[in-house]
Amino acid sequence: MNYLIAVLSDRIQAEAANIALEKEGISSTILGRGYKTADEFGLIDPNQVAQKQAKLMSFWLVPFGFFAGVGFSLSTGLQTFAWAGEIGNHFVGGLFGAFGGLMGSLFSGGGIGLISGSGDALPYRNRLNAGKYLVIVEGGDETTIKATPILRRFDPENLQGYAPE
Repeated sequence: MNYLIAVLSDRIQAEAANIALEKEGISSTILGRGYKTADEFGLIDPNQVAQKQAKLMSFWLVPFGFFAGVGFSLSTGLQTFAWAGEIGNHFVGGLFGAFGGLMGSLFSGGGIGLISGSGDALPYRNRLNAGKYLVIVEGGDETTIKATPILRRFDPENLQGYAPE
């Protein structure tokens, strides 16, 4: 299944493109104000991807950080908190290590999710937020090839073919 996505500046152009495609027997979807939203269509939200990636990384980074903190405390023999005693210092070192693992999962996992998880969805979401409209044609190669000249007649800001993996 391939997608052909046209970014049009206003609702009238999007409706006219949709009607022209329907006349040729090509079904399309309009995204924008008054039509489907990006979430309803299934465009990936990069914030959700980042949160998922951060959670996945925290499952192994927090325990690893705890044991690394305890190991560091044991190997150096530091007595940072005299009131905690020897075992308490090792435990506090483990807590600091776990906190470091948590921060690493949030920054690294969340950052990677924001950068790599959005793909082309983020620019399209930004255009929808700016009041633009997307006309999306789903189909095989023949359908998208047939729809391309029809959509070009409406002078889209962007016309892009997309083949999901």
